[in-house]
Amino acid sequence: MDFNEVAYTRPDPDAVIATAKAGAADMAQATSPEAALAVAKRMTAYFNDVDSAAIIANTRHTIDTRDAFYKQESDFWDNFEPQLDSATTDYLKAVLASPYQEALSEIYPKPFMLQAKNQLRTESPDVIGLKQQANALSSEYTNLIASAQIDFQGQTYTLAQLGPFRDDKNRAVRKAANEAYWGFFAQHEATFDRIYDDMVKTRTEIAHKLGFADYSAMSYAFMNRFDYDEAMVSTYRHEVLTKVVPLVQKQRAKQAARLGLDHLAYYDLGVQFTTGNPKPTGTSAELVATAQQMYHDMSPEAGEFFDKMVTDHLLDLLAKPGKASGGYCEFIPSLQAPFIFSNFNGTSDDVDVLTHEAGHAFQTYLARWIQPSGLQFPTFEAAEIFSMSMEFIAYPWMPKFFGDQTDKRLYSHLQSALEFLPYGILVDHFQHEVYTHPDWTPAQRKACWRELEQQYCPDKDYSENPDLARGIYWMRQGHIFESPFYYIDYTIAQVIAYQFWKRFNVDHDETAWTDYVTMAKAGGSKTLLELIKLGHLRSPFEPGALDSTLTAISEALDAVDDQAIDR
Repeated sequence: MDFNEVAYTRPDPDAVIATAKAGAADMAQATSPEAALAVAKRMTAYFNDVDSAAIIANTRHTIDTRDAFYKQESDFWDNFEPQLDSATTDYLKAVLASPYQEALSEIYPKPFMLQAKNQLRTESPDVIGLKQQANALSSEYTNLIASAQIDFQGQTYTLAQLGPFRDDKNRAVRKAANEAYWGFFAQHEATFDRIYDDMVKTRTEIAHKLGFADYSAMSYAFMNRFDYDEAMVSTYRHEVLTKVVPLVQKQRAKQAARLGLDHLAYYDLGVQFTTGNPKPTGTSAELVATAQQMYHDMSPEAGEFFDKMVTDHLLDLLAKPGKASGGYCEFIPSLQAPFIFSNFNGTSDDVDVLTHEAGHAFQTYLARWIQPSGLQFPTFEAAEIFSMSMEFIAYPWMPKFFGDQTDKRLYSHLQSALEFLPYGILVDHFQHEVYTHPDWTPAQRKACWRELEQQYCPDKDYSENPDLARGIYWMRQGHIFESPFYYIDYTIAQVIAYQFWKRFNVDHDETAWTDYVTMAKAGGSKTLLELIKLGHLRSPFEPGALDSTLTAISEALDAVDDQAIDR
C-alpha cells in the first residue's frame, strides 16, 4: 500500500486501555493451550494496529514538524504512550503467568518474554506522568533542532543542509560553515541545558520510583541488554580506549599530511582529501535508481524489497525546511513494510542512508513473519549489525555511486568507521556519568563531556572555538536527548559488522551472504549472542575479539597510497 495514501485515525485511548485489560483477563482465564493462543493472536493483531497508528503519526510529524495536525498527534502520542505501556503490563503479567507457555511460543519467542519481564520492571502507574514529561521534553528538543534556519553565504539553511559546507575542501568555507552550525547551539545553549537538565531529573525520578539506584542502572532493563552486563561493557570500553584510539590517531596523522596541515582543527576532521570528500554522482532520483539496481544484483529478495520501498513511497529522503534532523527506519506492522526517513544533502551520507537505513529496512522486511510489533527488529545493538554490515556489503557497487572517486570513498568510509568507535563509546560513557551524577549542574556536565572527549577523541582541537572547548558538542547528538543509552549499540554492532566486512571484502567468503540473510530473517526471535552464533561470528565481549579485525582494517588502510588517491 502506498504510504502517502495510508489513512491515519487516532485510536480512542479509553477503548485501547479497556481492550488491553480485557485481553489480560481472557489470557488469565484461558483453560487450554488453544484458548491461550487465540487470545495471543487477537491481542497481537490489536496491539500491532495501535503501534502502526503511532508510527504513522510520528513519521509524518518528523517529515514536516510544522504540520499542525501531526504536531497535535505527536503531542497526543507523547501523552498516551506511557498510559498504553502501563495498561499492557497487566496483559504481559497474564502471558508470563500462563501455564501454556509452549503454545504461546508460536506467537511469542523467547526475547518477547524476556522483554516482557523487563517491561514489568520499568512500568508502573506511578511513573506515567513522569514519562509523559520526558516525552514532551524529547519532542521539544526535536522541534528546536528542526526549527534551525541558519544564514550562510546569503542563503538560509537547516542544520542538515549545512552539511556539505561544513566538509568543503576550501578550508575557509568549512571553517565559516562550522562556526555558523555551532553558533546555533551556542545561541540556544541555555535552552538545550534546560531541556536536558529537566530530562535528567525526570528520568532519575522515574528510576527511583521503580526501585533502581539510578537511570543508568535502569537502562540495562529498558534497553533489553540480555546477554551482557555493566562489567562486560566496562571491559569493552577499555578495549576500545587502548586498542582503537591509537589506530585512529595514526589515521588522523595521515589525514593531516594529506591535507598539508601541521595538525587538524575541529573543522578539518570531516575532510579527508585536498580535492574534497568523495561525493556521489547523479541526482537523488538517480541515486535511488542505482540503489535499486544494486539490491537486485545482491539477490532476488533484496531487489523485491527495494522495489516495494520505491513503489509504495516508503522513502522520504530529501532535507527540507521543517523536517526533523537525522535518519531512521521504522517497521509499520499494518503495512508489513519498513519506512526510511532521511535528509539527503549531496554528500556521501546520502549513500550511507541507501545502505545503512536500507540495511535496517531489508532486515525487517525479511523478518516480517514475526507477529508481535517491534520484534521484527532484534534488540537495539543487534539491529545495528544489519545496517552497518550492509554498508560494507555494498562496497563492490560503490563505483556505480562514486565513479572515479570510488577509491576515495572506500578508504574514507573504512577510516570513518574506525573513528566512530571511540566516539560511540564516549557518548555512552558520558550518559552513564550524567545519570549517576543527576545533581550535576549544566557546567559540570559539559566539563565531563570535554574530559571524556579528550580521552576518547584526543584529535579534537577546539582552540578556535571556545563554545566547543567548553563542552557543548553533545548537544547535537539527538540520541542523548531522544533515545538515552542507545549509542553503545552502534559500536557493538560496528565491531561485528567489521567481521562481515572482512568476510565479504577480504576473505570473499561465499557463505557470508547466507549467514547475513539467515540472521536477518531471525530478527527479534533471537537474542544478540544467539544471532551472532547463528551468523558464525565472534562476540565483541570475548577477550581480544577486536584484535583480528583491527589488524585487518589497519593493514587494509596502510595498503592504500592515500596521497595517490587524493586526486
